[in-house]
Amino acid sequence: MGSFYAVTALSGIMTDYGHDLLFGTFITPTNRVPQHAVQLAQASEAAGLDLATFQDHPYQPAFLDTWTLLSYVAAKTTHIRLSGNVINLPLRGPAVLARAVASLDLLSGGRVELGLGAGGFWDPIVAMGGKRLTAGESVTALEEGIDIICGIWDADNTERLVVDGKHHKVVGAKRGPAPAHAVGIWLGALKPRMLRLIGRKADGWLPSMSYMKSLDEITESNARIDDAAATTGRDPSEIRRLVNINGRFAAETNPQLLMGPPAQWAEQLAVLTLEYGMSGFILAGDDPNAIAVYGQEVAPATRALVAAERGA
Repeated sequence: MGSFYAVTALSGIMTDYGHDLLFGTFITPTNRVPQHAVQLAQASEAAGLDLATFQDHPYQPAFLDTWTLLSYVAAKTTHIRLSGNVINLPLRGPAVLARAVASLDLLSGGRVELGLGAGGFWDPIVAMGGKRLTAGESVTALEEGIDIICGIWDADNTERLVVDGKHHKVVGAKRGPAPAHAVGIWLGALKPRMLRLIGRKADGWLPSMSYMKSLDEITESNARIDDAAATTGRDPSEIRRLVNINGRFAAETNPQLLMGPPAQWAEQLAVLTLEYGMSGFILAGDDPNAIAVYGQEVAPATRALVAAERGA
């Protein structure tokens, strides 16, 4: 498939990793009306969605600080899971971030995931005191960060935590606390080296559909992740595949992806699950009406289609 067009029937070529489906929202953390992002997260929970996420650009003065927002939203909701999408590692030290994630996971009853990114907007990162890295250096730094984060969470390990990285170091940091549940580390990535890192060390892949030229990129990226996982002895099905999506609900069907009625959305998302291996669909946008339709109509219909096909 060379472009984003509707597929309303399965081709018979299945790449389904078998994960339970997650449906969520990608909310803009604007501070112009401070409670608006909180209300959208609450609307996501009321709509029956699984996950509310927020972009993390600490250098953006028009945004609320994402970690502060996540903590506040956790206290204002009861069961929806929460994540940055994705947390900016260059401006958030991994050892302290690990403790922040574990602490919020404990306080929220196991509702936090860790979407994590290597950084990309280097001029504002440097302006905030971060260090400018090349693309390759940023991947190395991210891998070091993952090692530190996982080491901090390994609270039962009595060995000194030492990670002597080029960009991130700990030299005997005390471990703990452990999170309340096995927090997923989901990397926002499209380039080959990042995809290989996911295969080796991460729990999930979290790209944005808007940055992809075609659905073929999903297939190609999954293959890179799977190959890297296999080389390190991991089962590729351990790695969840999520995606940030954009779309518009309309009464009439449309040949484009996610540009029609809810039933069409459900058919297309089912294909993305069963043929392309995606199992988490995070809707970008701040429209409470779209959030309600997505949670109350699209999510259950997609689950039913996928369950029926898997059962068959």
